[in-house]
Amino acid sequence: MKPASGDLLGVTPAYQPLAERLRPQTLDEVAGQAHLIGPGKPLRVAFDSGRLHSFILWGPPGVGKTTLARLMADAMAADFIPLSAVLSGVKDIRDAVARAELNRSQGRHTILFVDEIHRFNKSQQDALLPHVESGLVTFIGATTENPSFEVVGALLSRAQVYVLQSLSAEDLQALFQRVAAYYSDVVFAPDAVARVIDYADGDARRFLNDIEQLSEAARAEKMPVTLELAGNLLVRGARRFDKGGDDFYDQISALHKSVRGSDPDASLYWMMRMIDGGCDPLYVARRVIRMASEDIGLADPRALRLALDAAETYERLGSPEGELAIAQAVIYLACAPKSNAAYVAYNNARRFVKEDGSREVPVHLRNAPTRLMKELGYGREYRYAHDEPDAYAAGEDYFPEGIQPSFYQPTPRGLEGKIAEKLAHLKNLDAAARKKKS
Repeated sequence: MKPASGDLLGVTPAYQPLAERLRPQTLDEVAGQAHLIGPGKPLRVAFDSGRLHSFILWGPPGVGKTTLARLMADAMAADFIPLSAVLSGVKDIRDAVARAELNRSQGRHTILFVDEIHRFNKSQQDALLPHVESGLVTFIGATTENPSFEVVGALLSRAQVYVLQSLSAEDLQALFQRVAAYYSDVVFAPDAVARVIDYADGDARRFLNDIEQLSEAARAEKMPVTLELAGNLLVRGARRFDKGGDDFYDQISALHKSVRGSDPDASLYWMMRMIDGGCDPLYVARRVIRMASEDIGLADPRALRLALDAAETYERLGSPEGELAIAQAVIYLACAPKSNAAYVAYNNARRFVKEDGSREVPVHLRNAPTRLMKELGYGREYRYAHDEPDAYAAGEDYFPEGIQPSFYQPTPRGLEGKIAEKLAHLKNLDAAARKKKS
């Protein structure tokens, strides 16, 4: 097998990890990403047609971003200039541009690859623009962060964004076939390979690094790679949960939607995924409090109290004991009757007040702490509800003159069903009182 090229700085180290030695040399050797490199798919078409275009590869670590960029350069016989946004600056961009101009004078195209493009600041990204726009270089960026937030709009508009996916267990199993050929003298127990695939969590680089560690240990001990060996040498890393990144917000969204969808098992799963990935349990508790108001509301007012109790319990006990209280609240909310009527009513009222003018408080609702105010009639015609039949002043109007909006529409679920019945009864009383008055 042809050895892979050097690292991003163009330096070939004395030792190369297995992931580098087995870097794919053809598009067909790339693991996964069939939605991009399968027959008729965008990158496959680009490779086959020989038409270069700028693009950004967005995906988690170890899914082939750098590999695809290198293969594009090989397929187009272009000069591949790799930059690491962590280590490079505007000077490195200038040097790359000078090299690209020399290439153009010699009739050769240049691919400028910027790994971790999200680490470049605005001025560094802006420095790329004129050269991408003029066609001096074809720009390929790689990022683990959402380009919509991390790449300047002008550069983003000039590059197609391709989303790469984590490798499936089947993808990693197929990759293992190449590894087994490389380590032909090592015997791998199937359950040991399954453990490595599980620990890799969709990351081919992590998978290959773990396989290499196990293989070298097995060679040294003249033994097969067993499940016991894998258990002794490997440590499961935290599941993907980039605090503040897309995984963070995606998993929060999944938790919220699972609770809203009344699935306690899925709700617990996403809660534990977040905590396992390093999320502060108190942050989860705060989100649960929000869910109690937004998605359960008055269908079960106890949900909000339980969510608040869970947060307080965690503050007192910490981890892991306090996490049980949060889990209890998550289960309760998932099983509770659902209503977003209070949430909708709040937003409707907020929107109405923001768009409406400043209206005077009706005279009968005004406070009258002084003699002058009483002489002006403040509060004079107000009807004290407790003095009315059933403690309800039928037909009374509490809005400013000229408006009668309806914000709150209770659902028939849980306690809110009873609230709906009561409000309907009160509206009938109002209608009868107004009819009698007219």
